[in-house]
Amino acid sequence: MGYGYCVAMKTGISGSSSWTLKLFLLFASALVIHGQVRYSIPEEMPKGSVVGNIVQDLGLDVKRLKTGRARIFSEGSREYIALNNDRGTLIVKEKIDREEMCGQVTPCSLYYQIILENPVELHGIDVEILDINDNAPLFPEAIVKLEISEGSVVGTRFPLENAFDADVGMNSIQSYSLFPSDHFKLNQQSHSDGAKYLEMVLQTILDRETTEAHVLTLTAVDGGSPSRTGTVKIHIDVLDVNDNAPVFTSRVYKASLPEDSPKGTVVVTVSASDADAGTNGEVSYSLAHTDNMADVFDIDSASGDVKVLGKLDYENNKQYKLNVKAMDRGRLSDTAKVLIDVFDVNDNAPVITVMTFSDNIPENALPDTVVAVLNVKDLDSEKNGDVRLSVDKDVPFKIKSSSSNIFRLVTDQELDRERVPQYNITLTATDQGTPSHSTTKVLHLKVSDINDNAPTFESGSYTAYVMENNAPGLSVFSVKASDKDTGHNARISYYLEETQMNNDLISTYVSINSESGVIHAVRAFDFEQMKELRIRVKALDGGSPPLSSNTTVTIVVTDQNDNTPQILYPVQTSSSMVAEIVPRSADIGYLVTKVVAVDVDSGQNAWLSYKLQKAADRPLFEVGAQNGEIRTVRQVTDKDAVKQKLTVIVEDNGQPSRSATVTVNVAVADSFPEVLSEFTEFTHDKDYNNNLTFFLLLALIVVSILFIFSVIAIISVKIYRWRQRKLFYKSANNLPVIPYYPTMYSDGTLHHTYNYEMCGTTDSRMTDVKPMRPYSQSTLVSLSRPGTVQRQQKQQQADADDISPEVSLIALRNW
Repeated sequence: MGYGYCVAMKTGISGSSSWTLKLFLLFASALVIHGQVRYSIPEEMPKGSVVGNIVQDLGLDVKRLKTGRARIFSEGSREYIALNNDRGTLIVKEKIDREEMCGQVTPCSLYYQIILENPVELHGIDVEILDINDNAPLFPEAIVKLEISEGSVVGTRFPLENAFDADVGMNSIQSYSLFPSDHFKLNQQSHSDGAKYLEMVLQTILDRETTEAHVLTLTAVDGGSPSRTGTVKIHIDVLDVNDNAPVFTSRVYKASLPEDSPKGTVVVTVSASDADAGTNGEVSYSLAHTDNMADVFDIDSASGDVKVLGKLDYENNKQYKLNVKAMDRGRLSDTAKVLIDVFDVNDNAPVITVMTFSDNIPENALPDTVVAVLNVKDLDSEKNGDVRLSVDKDVPFKIKSSSSNIFRLVTDQELDRERVPQYNITLTATDQGTPSHSTTKVLHLKVSDINDNAPTFESGSYTAYVMENNAPGLSVFSVKASDKDTGHNARISYYLEETQMNNDLISTYVSINSESGVIHAVRAFDFEQMKELRIRVKALDGGSPPLSSNTTVTIVVTDQNDNTPQILYPVQTSSSMVAEIVPRSADIGYLVTKVVAVDVDSGQNAWLSYKLQKAADRPLFEVGAQNGEIRTVRQVTDKDAVKQKLTVIVEDNGQPSRSATVTVNVAVADSFPEVLSEFTEFTHDKDYNNNLTFFLLLALIVVSILFIFSVIAIISVKIYRWRQRKLFYKSANNLPVIPYYPTMYSDGTLHHTYNYEMCGTTDSRMTDVKPMRPYSQSTLVSLSRPGTVQRQQKQQQADADDISPEVSLIALRNW
């Protein structure tokens, strides 16, 4: 299967075909001719038969046929082939008769164009119609009657007319046979020009008295499979002696005439004489038509004048060969040949055929660069076929002749795409006949670009903003560059220059769409870890060599309220709590303690406010909304409980806001032993009640369930006690630490805050308490300095390592 393309122009089309051709010519400059596919199908295929699959053969997609509204364009008035858009196949739309369409012309082909839109594409389809043996040989007459004199000598020839078979090639007539062959045999002869004719030759003398008539069957057999035959009956009447046959004055007659000779023109007059007298000497003339020339010439049966009957065409047939038969009344005959030469008149216009055409030429093409190779042909002869080709003078192109009918269209000077991006080149072919004929053809040439312009960004730098905690794949920003070039040279691709940030490649943070320039986030950004990201984007065109330019994109990460406030002080643990002591003589505004919190967010997301969750009708304490200081709001009375539990809510200013709570234990007492006795009693009662409830439930479960569950419960108790001891030691080794907090919270001081050292065994219900000096403001400041906390923790860890497992430093437990 070969691929190529050609654009055929044909005049004289009317109706819808003419309108379609005009539309085709109107958009000829936008057509993309991809290729040509050729199919061969036999004639007489049923309607709906598949010719070929153009989707596979042309490399198309069925969806492309639908979206491009594929259709078939035919220059003829009848459409034998249709396109099935759903399957992408060509099907037979109308039953094809090759003989009706092409006659004896071979090869016989149909030419179609498949047109697609959006974008416009043109695909050539060449469907060759193969002949099938659907026609049997046919003789001009069903019955041939001959009268042969009994005096005919052996070897007398009787011309017979050939049969005609509409098929071609091997399907045409291959042989003849004559039956019976007692008196006659069949000879097939050839003229000097190769034309074949039949003769029936007498083999034995006829005897009218024995047999007055003979019936022979002449059979013509073609070469098809299976073969077809045609027959004619030859009725021979044996006449009495007529021993002289007509004789032509010449065996060959020659004549010539112009191809535009009108109907009725006498070409030549043939003559034959018969030595017999009377009716046996009367001669009549007839043509033995061959090669379907019955509609071109005719002969006067009495005078022998050969006349023009139809239209002559020098381009199709330069010479005609006729067989003329002269027959007397006794059915004796003679044959002669008439050779008619047709000479040319200037009735054809030149035809311009584009052999090769570069419809795109670079603007830096050198002079004399070949744009197209053209074949200009005129079917006329001599001066009528002598053609000159010229091009418009206002275009930078010229014509160079390669041979008698081959021309080259070359550039005459340098081209400039920016000044003239395309040319419509009009070629004119003129013959030298009288009157002369001319043909024009327009070539649409585009000047292609060379890559002499680098991409240019709209700005040298960009700034984009993205909120932290973004979803991976989020479109962050889009850069755009333009290129003054066109086509592939202006096709821009975007790339990131690979750099490192925070010991990671920049490609692990962002990516860019190479075609659209859209920058996407590869990961979620964290404002607390990274405030901005600076990347460099390269725009690279598709030229060879490619040109590029760079721009800088700064991605600013904006904060999101994604962190809750963190309580730095007081430190809360699961095993111990710290109590603040307020003397009963405390004045109004007495500073109990200060809640210290920070928020790792920024801006208003880090603005913290403090409020106290109310737990009584007449609260004794209040918290500063901005500084977190807990102070007394009234004098302490006897009705106030010794144990006060304050819940402070710390809330940021984000949208939505986030909050954290801290519990501050306050003891209202004048001395530490008073506080200790109150706390100890409460703790032991609570522990006792909790233990009693636990063992009661455990006893109930042991009674209710199987022995195996009892074993599991005992193991659970053992594990529980072991973990309690482990947590006890761990709490002794991990002292509360006051981390660093911002200077905005260092306004107040933590007055009257006491730490106590209590020593005792794990089973003892008594403790020895030794008051230690309170933390001063200078101590808190020193702890807040960088490195102080770490050094304090190391010292405390070293001290804790020296404490025996039986004695630990603990705070007041089980508040």
